[in-house]
Amino acid sequence: MRFIKFLLLLFLVLSFQWAQAQQTLKLYPSNWWPGMKWNKVQVLVHSTDESSLAGAQVRIIYPGVTLVKTNRLENPHYLALDLNVAPTAKPGNVEIQFTRNGATQKIQWPLLARRSGKGTQYAQGVTSEDFIYLLMPDRFSNGDPSNDRIAGLRDQTLNRDSIFHRHGGDLQGIINHLDYLQDLGVTAIWPTPVLQNDMPNRTEHGYAFTDHYTIEPRFGGATAYLKLSDALHQRGMKLIQDAVYNHVGSYHFTVLDPPMKDWLHQWPTYTQTTYKDQTAMDPYAAPKDIKLLVDGWFVPTMPDLNQNNPYVANFLIQHALWCVESFGVDGWRIDTYIYNDLSFMNRCNKALVDEYPKMTMFGETMVHNTVSQAYFADNTMNTPVKSNLQGVTDFQTSTYGIAKAVNEPFGWTEGVNRLYTVLSHDFLYKNPMRNVIFLDNHDMTRFFTVVNGDLNKQKTGLMWLLTCRGIPQMYYGTEVLMKGSTYPVDGWVRLDFPGGWNGDGKNAFTGAGLTREEAEIQALAKKFANFRKKSSAIKTGKMMQYVPNNGLYVYFRYDQNQTVMCVMNTDTKERTIDFGAFEERTKGFSAARDVLTDALLPFNQPLSIGANSMMVMELKK
Repeated sequence: MRFIKFLLLLFLVLSFQWAQAQQTLKLYPSNWWPGMKWNKVQVLVHSTDESSLAGAQVRIIYPGVTLVKTNRLENPHYLALDLNVAPTAKPGNVEIQFTRNGATQKIQWPLLARRSGKGTQYAQGVTSEDFIYLLMPDRFSNGDPSNDRIAGLRDQTLNRDSIFHRHGGDLQGIINHLDYLQDLGVTAIWPTPVLQNDMPNRTEHGYAFTDHYTIEPRFGGATAYLKLSDALHQRGMKLIQDAVYNHVGSYHFTVLDPPMKDWLHQWPTYTQTTYKDQTAMDPYAAPKDIKLLVDGWFVPTMPDLNQNNPYVANFLIQHALWCVESFGVDGWRIDTYIYNDLSFMNRCNKALVDEYPKMTMFGETMVHNTVSQAYFADNTMNTPVKSNLQGVTDFQTSTYGIAKAVNEPFGWTEGVNRLYTVLSHDFLYKNPMRNVIFLDNHDMTRFFTVVNGDLNKQKTGLMWLLTCRGIPQMYYGTEVLMKGSTYPVDGWVRLDFPGGWNGDGKNAFTGAGLTREEAEIQALAKKFANFRKKSSAIKTGKMMQYVPNNGLYVYFRYDQNQTVMCVMNTDTKERTIDFGAFEERTKGFSAARDVLTDALLPFNQPLSIGANSMMVMELKK
C-alpha cells in the first residue's frame, strides 16, 4: 500500500512538474496564416525551463490542420512538429495538446486572417523608382523614453556620451519624423535590425539576434514595428527589413540550448571565417578554404548557423515569411550575404518570391571587385552555382567608384576612370538597376570624412547618387554633413542624428542650429531626391556614359519622355562643356535646364563647369 501511495505521489509530482513546464513551452513560428503557399509548417517547440519533451505525445485538434510528424531532436528540450495547413483551414486558434505522464497541456497556436482591403498593400518590392534612407533606430530619434531601459535584458546601458552604449532611439522616433523623410524625397526606410538583441553589450547595431520572434522591446516591440509599417504604407512609402541568416548572437536560445549538435557550425576551437569571397568562385579553391569561408564564424559573439541542417533551414525560411506577413515588409536586405550557403539562400529567396511575387531582396556583398560582387547576384556568367539574388549592395560603385572619382587624380585607370570602368562591367548582371548604390553606410567611414570635408565633393557625391543607375540609398545624416571614421571603431559613424532627442542644440528636422553649409547640403539632397521622384529617365530609363576626358565625365539618363545630362568635373580647374561632343544624346535639343539653379542654358553658348563640381541638366527642345 505504501508503495502504491509512493507511486501516486510520484505521479502527482511529475504531473505537477509537467504542468508547470507546459507554461514555458514556446512555439516557433508563434502563429501562421491559412491560404499561404508555404502551408507545410514546421513548428519548433522549446521547453524553456529545460524539462524534457522526450516522452511527450502530441495531438492537433483543428479543422484543416493536421500533424504529419513529430520529430524528436537530439536535445530533449525540443520537438519539431510538421503541420499541414489545408487551403480549407479558417482563422482561429489551433489547439496543440502535449501529453506526458498522464498530464495534458493545451497550447493555442493562432491561425490569423491575412490582410485585405484598402491600404493593406505590402511586399511591394523596392525598385529603382525608390530612394532608400538607411538609419539606426537607436541613434536616429528617441520617440518614447519609457522604453529606453527594459528590466531583465542584459544590456542596461543608457549613455549618449558613449559610442558603445545604447542611446534610446526607437521606432516611435522614426514615426515622429516621417514628414521630414517624405519631404526629403525618401520613399523607403531601411532600419538596421529590429529583432531582439539580448546581448550584454554593443546592442545598438542589432545584428546579433537572440530571439527571432520578438521585436526589440527597447524599440517599442511588435506594436511599434507594425505601427511604423502602417504609417509608411499610408503615405505610399515602403519598409525594408534587415535580415541576418548567417549567424545569431551568442545569447540566442538555440546557442544557449542547442536543439541539435549540428545546429551551429562547430569547430574544435574558435575558427573565424577567412572573409575571402574568392574561394566561393575559385575553380582552383581548396575545399578547406571553401569551408572556412562559409562555416567559419563571423566574430566570436556571433555563432554561425548551419543552413545545411534542414531544421535550421526551415526555421530561417519560415521566419522570413512570418516577418513579411506579420509586419507588411516590402523589401529584404540580407546581411553578410557572401558567408551564407548559396544553395540555402536560393531556396529562401525563392520561397519569398513564390509567396510574394513583387518582393525584392538585395544582399550585402562587401567584396573587392565587380566579378566577385556579380557572382552573388542574378548574373550572366556561366558558373557551377547560380545565384537568384536580385540585387546587391553595390560596393564597387561606392568604395571603388565615386569615392575614388572625387578623391584620386585623373589617370588611365585612376580617378573618375575607376567609376567609369566599374559601370562598364554592368554586363555581368542580368539587371544592374536592382543594385543598391550608396556613398556610405553603418560600416563605412562617412562620405564627408572620406572627402576631407570638401563641400563641393559632397555635392558631387549626392548628385551622382541621385542620378546614376540603380536604387539610391542614403545613410542618415549624410544630408547634414555628419562626419565619422570607422577607425579605430565603427561607433564613430553611428552618432546621433541632430534633433532626435529633446534638448539637442541642433535640430536637422527643423533646421534650427544648422550651419549654412549643412542647410545647403540638406536643401540640395531634397532638391535632387524630389527631382528624381518625378524623373522617368532616372527612375526607369537607360544610361549612356562617355569615356572620361582629363577628369571630365559625362553620362546621360534617358527615355522617350526625358533626357537628363550629368557632367562631373573631377579636375582641379574649370572646364568647358561642348554639347556637340555628345550629339548621340543632345541632338534635337536646344537648351538645358540646370536642375540645381533652374537656369536655362542654351546650347549655342559655351558652358563652364567649376573644378571638383557636378551639374545635372534636363535637356529641352
